[in-house]
Amino acid sequence: MEELKQLLFAKIPDYLPMVAETVKVLIIAFLLLSVGFWIIRNVTKGMRAVMAARNVDSTLAPFVVSLTNMALKALLVITVINYVGIPITSFVALLGAAGLAIGAAFSGTLSNFAGGVILLVLKPFKVGDFIELQGYMGVVKEIQIFSTVLTTTDNKVIFIPNGGISTGSLINYSTMPTRRVDFVFGIGYGDDIDKAYAAIKEVINRQSCILKDPEPFMAVTALNSSSVDIVVRVWCNAADYWTVFFYMNEFVKKEFDKQGISIPFPQTDVHLFNEK
Repeated sequence: MEELKQLLFAKIPDYLPMVAETVKVLIIAFLLLSVGFWIIRNVTKGMRAVMAARNVDSTLAPFVVSLTNMALKALLVITVINYVGIPITSFVALLGAAGLAIGAAFSGTLSNFAGGVILLVLKPFKVGDFIELQGYMGVVKEIQIFSTVLTTTDNKVIFIPNGGISTGSLINYSTMPTRRVDFVFGIGYGDDIDKAYAAIKEVINRQSCILKDPEPFMAVTALNSSSVDIVVRVWCNAADYWTVFFYMNEFVKKEFDKQGISIPFPQTDVHLFNEK
């Protein structure tokens, strides 16, 4: 046992240069990663500032910046691995062997990336558009590599994967400059339909956001069990949609009250018979 200890201690000086060299390589690799990530962060920040200064499409800019950031980080990691002494060919072979498992694990991520590319090429919407998709409504804040960011009307931020967006249906409320606002107002069977038309027209004429062309439309759409339903369709600029929507609902009710026009609600008449 004593001889073994002496042998081991005798060999330690032979390993010291190798250990020191390994530690030095690892420290340099760590420094390269730290400095490299810092440089990449500043490069992408500079890209973002340059694109903003040159008015690059706000839909395209975040995607390009994110893609560049990921590519530079991947290149940095491969460079450091090569510096440490791990052959790139072995590293690539290892990735190839694990490619099937990685592809299966990240199939959703890859489809989201492909969806992001499709959205940028086809451009069904852009940053600032008000859209409805995947059960959500909001303003497009950003189109990233893997997801699209929406801001809802109540100021919530929603991240929606691009894969589902590129293959699903969506409604873009900002594509057309004007929109039609539809209403149905019910009046009683004892009320004058022409008088109701005149009251609604009076309300329409007081709202400057309602366009004269196309001309507002009014007609009886149904004779329900409790009311005569009048459909009203008016046009406005897309940005004025909710202004017109809330205005019409409020002031038609007030005008009907002023004109003595009833707005009936569902009711049931009960008749009692006294049978002997």
